[in-house]
Amino acid sequence: MTIRVLIADDQALIRHSMRLILDDQDDIDVVAEAADGVEAIEAARRLRPDVSLVDIRMPRLNGLDVTRALAGPDVVDPLKVVVVTTFDQDDYVHGALRGGAAGFLLKDAGAALLIEAVRAAHAGDALISPAVTVRLLRNLAAPPAPPPAVPLSDREEEVARCLASGRTNREIAADLFISLSTVKGHLAAIQSKLGVRNRVEIVAWAWSSGLAG
Repeated sequence: MTIRVLIADDQALIRHSMRLILDDQDDIDVVAEAADGVEAIEAARRLRPDVSLVDIRMPRLNGLDVTRALAGPDVVDPLKVVVVTTFDQDDYVHGALRGGAAGFLLKDAGAALLIEAVRAAHAGDALISPAVTVRLLRNLAAPPAPPPAVPLSDREEEVARCLASGRTNREIAADLFISLSTVKGHLAAIQSKLGVRNRVEIVAWAWSSGLAG
């Protein structure tokens, strides 16, 4: 299955570079580009791409506004948005996370990580590399997270802690000597108990609650 991608960035050179990298992959097709936030929302709603790569800083509407419009809590049929950032303002990244972003990517991450981020976001698994995940979330200025109404089990806490350290589902399964389907079951239970919508929000909760250390 071909992964359809939208690239939204106000720098033409960045868009062109990403397109060259992604279109060179047999399973990825860049279906549209947008130079500002308004164009990004209009194109995404019209074309319904599988993954939207959205710059955090754009004219007219920034990446936070675009993320909330396409993937926010009030969106009935949310799209998968990966925020692209230079990581120079933590509050922007935190706002994107709370706004429904499914992943994060540093602009200098390189071609391999860009491809990995798109494929992972499409699959709903590891959204970005472990090092980037940990670096971003350790530096988020988030308030302490309240405990869930229904406490996590010991095993669920282990899974959440592994996830917060940047492990993929397969790595968690190997670390805890459990099956991949069991990991997915635990993640679904954790999401339900925390009232969150994706694994990135689980990681954010684990860091802000102190579970991740």
